[in-house]
Amino acid sequence: MSSNVKRLCIVVSSEMTIKAFLEEHIIALSEKYDVTLVLNTTQEDFAVRNGLPVKVMPLAIERAITPLADLRALWQLYRLFRKAGFDLIHSVTPKAGLLAMLAGKMAGVALRIHTFTGQVWATRSGFSRMLLKGMDRLLASSATHLLADSDSQKGFLIDQGICRSGKLAVLADGSISGVDTERFRPDENRRVEVRDVLNIGDNDVLLLFLGRLNRDKGVLDLASAFVAAAARCEALHLLFVGPDEGGLKEQIRALSAAYDQQLHFVDYTDQPESYFAAADLFCLPSYREGFGSVVIEAAACGIPAIGSRIYGLSDAIRDGETGLLFEAGNIDELTQAITMMTTNSEMRHSMGEAALQRARDDFPTKRLVQAWLNYYDGLP
Repeated sequence: MSSNVKRLCIVVSSEMTIKAFLEEHIIALSEKYDVTLVLNTTQEDFAVRNGLPVKVMPLAIERAITPLADLRALWQLYRLFRKAGFDLIHSVTPKAGLLAMLAGKMAGVALRIHTFTGQVWATRSGFSRMLLKGMDRLLASSATHLLADSDSQKGFLIDQGICRSGKLAVLADGSISGVDTERFRPDENRRVEVRDVLNIGDNDVLLLFLGRLNRDKGVLDLASAFVAAAARCEALHLLFVGPDEGGLKEQIRALSAAYDQQLHFVDYTDQPESYFAAADLFCLPSYREGFGSVVIEAAACGIPAIGSRIYGLSDAIRDGETGLLFEAGNIDELTQAITMMTTNSEMRHSMGEAALQRARDDFPTKRLVQAWLNYYDGLP
């Protein structure tokens, strides 16, 4: 590669961030930049395994606050940045962002970009909130440029005093990576296959949650609302797809015991598109989201969504058009939304069509990748 090509370092905490959101961006960026990827991985051949034409540097960046390990990672990043002479660094995820922006500033890297994808402290209180919020302020002050993956998240960050408005931008219509509309699409064959495996009839209504099972995602609220809605809608089934991160599966089973034949779990999948294709309705009752990419993936499969009226999700769902919003934590309101969508097939289909069209128009991955490239081109 020519010596005139700018050197870019992308820093993330985990392999999953790359696989879920950034692969297409990295491939496109590698055509214009000399890209180094820093992440917490044990796979020395991570780039080769994932078809990424970049250099990879494994570095232990922990998601949790671990002072000694964090200081070690900060020092290692500083040494790397000083030695490599990167023209710009770009971080995604909170811990990677804090360490990369601090190390980049210390090392004198001219362009330091971070993408916000949600705030852990949004649902915290007391000292924990103050500490985590302070870390985001430090991150923001150490960066030269900031991105958010939704307009409502941008407004939240500015209102909370994390950064000034002129420093923070949203690319295209939001979302970090959009959706691969060739992979995520309506598919009748997959619908039939998945429903056969789960013993769900074609006339049953399948409500899907796909993501990590933890309290912040509102899965216990969803279980409670499901029970109330199922009492009125005999055809309703609920499917959870994702790892039991919060150890909540048994609690969900207990809450839903009266309808255990209509409750289903899949612990892991590398084919989420199959479960979206099988569903009639998607629900994300989360207490915090940067955007809610799974909502757009569901939309690309023609599935309307029910989501919390919080920053991020209020961008991903157009209330009354591509789905319904409810007050986070309000189980009665969530129950009403589920019941309405379950019993009104015309509404479901109409909103599903609108969601599908919006996903194809506003959120194709290619559009988001091009927006990243255009943003980089506009940097000094």
